[in-house]
Amino acid sequence: MNRHIQLGIKELGAYYRNGTLNPQVVTDFALDDAVKLKSLNAFIRLMPEKALHQAKESTFRFQEKKPLTPLDGVTIAIKDNFCTKDVQTTCASRMLEDFKPPYNATVCERLMEAGAVLIGKTNLDQFAMGSGTVDSIYGPTKNIWSENLTSDDGWRITGGSSGGSATAVASGICFAAIGSDTGGSTRNPASYCGVVGLKPTYGLVSRHGLIPLVNSMDVPGIFTRSVNDCALVLNAIAGPDSRDSTTIKTPFKPIELDLEEDIRNIRIGIPKEYHCPGLSQDVQETWIKIADMLEDGGSKVKQVSLPNTSASIFVYSILNQCEVSSNMARYDGIEFGLRADEESSTEQLYAKSRAEGFNTVVKTRILTGNFFLLRKNYEKYFEKALKVRRLIANDFDEVFKSTDVLLTPTTLSEAPLYKDFSSQSNRDQCAIQDFCTQPANMAGIPAISIPIRLSNNGMPISLQLMSRKLSESTLLKVAAWIEARVDFNCLGNKQIYEARK
Repeated sequence: MNRHIQLGIKELGAYYRNGTLNPQVVTDFALDDAVKLKSLNAFIRLMPEKALHQAKESTFRFQEKKPLTPLDGVTIAIKDNFCTKDVQTTCASRMLEDFKPPYNATVCERLMEAGAVLIGKTNLDQFAMGSGTVDSIYGPTKNIWSENLTSDDGWRITGGSSGGSATAVASGICFAAIGSDTGGSTRNPASYCGVVGLKPTYGLVSRHGLIPLVNSMDVPGIFTRSVNDCALVLNAIAGPDSRDSTTIKTPFKPIELDLEEDIRNIRIGIPKEYHCPGLSQDVQETWIKIADMLEDGGSKVKQVSLPNTSASIFVYSILNQCEVSSNMARYDGIEFGLRADEESSTEQLYAKSRAEGFNTVVKTRILTGNFFLLRKNYEKYFEKALKVRRLIANDFDEVFKSTDVLLTPTTLSEAPLYKDFSSQSNRDQCAIQDFCTQPANMAGIPAISIPIRLSNNGMPISLQLMSRKLSESTLLKVAAWIEARVDFNCLGNKQIYEARK
């Protein structure tokens, strides 16, 4: 096993500066590992030529002692719903199978400006609609922590929709990865795969070049193996963007974390509504343990209430499908997307292109969203959902008057076996898996999932922290304090996997 994958980003930079390692060697290892571990199906496609060119330039900068940023020479993967210039960006769907964008997403652009090495595009549920990374035209992504990766029914899901990015980091292929988060699509797979997953404040990171799912909730997310690494990636990609009118105009102040973080007097809230049906004993015990640890460390821990949480998943489902129906309308086979072999009429061309290009999950959400937006239903469903969304956001505003950070589960259980997960509908899966995560998207607040321990089945158990808008510094501070005390090994199963090969 390549020992450098155990390093943090700052440690890697120190090795680059003293000449122990160089970006070309590390990039070669990353590309080799991606091929060796291809059965995980983390990547839709690798970008070896671009990656090796970026690594060569980075190596030269370190030889000249002129690295650009702490991310110079760091290998990073990108979810395949972020545009990459002249590289196919498919959203794991036939509809965009041959799409090569003429520009880079702002997130990709800023990472390259920081000197990062982008090694490839990662797998996802089609158009990021799902919570398992099982609905891709390229096949499902498997969880590196699975007890049996070769048996058809013995492997576990990664979570979704950013499961490819989570697996790329959890398996040690790269140091960080970018995902997207609409209702938990970064935090959910981060939880199941035992890595750190951050959803920043809505508007803190540009959505320019992120192919939209739900414009009012989509946020680029970050996967890393440590909280400090997460802060370094956030520092590189956050900030205003003139090409995205939804970005916050205030300049972003880089976050620096102290190894000796002090959490005394930080107010921690435990929302009682998150003690919900389906919460596993493993997760509940972990939640109690960390709450006690925070209290012992000097934090003020108390129970709080978010009374509209019970309505959250219904509101999310309505708004998600309404915005999906609007966003998917552009894929007509003429202006954008797959064009079917149909010449009888324009209407038939539209119908056949969409029938061939979209899977059942996407088509169902489009149809349902159009139903909600019908004139006779608009007020009953869409307008009412918007009003309840405001109540949910108000709940968070109210609770943050007396607390600084909320501590909750990320997911209700460890990663399910694929055979159990696939027996449910996509809608039911999302309703269960996103219960704890999607309220943060509707309120636009930052949230992070951090791994805590292994379950009785040897699978990662994670918890979620949420805080008020633009308080990523406090959020990461508390997360780093917890991380330092639980000492979870995010790469614990790579050795097991390679020994089985």
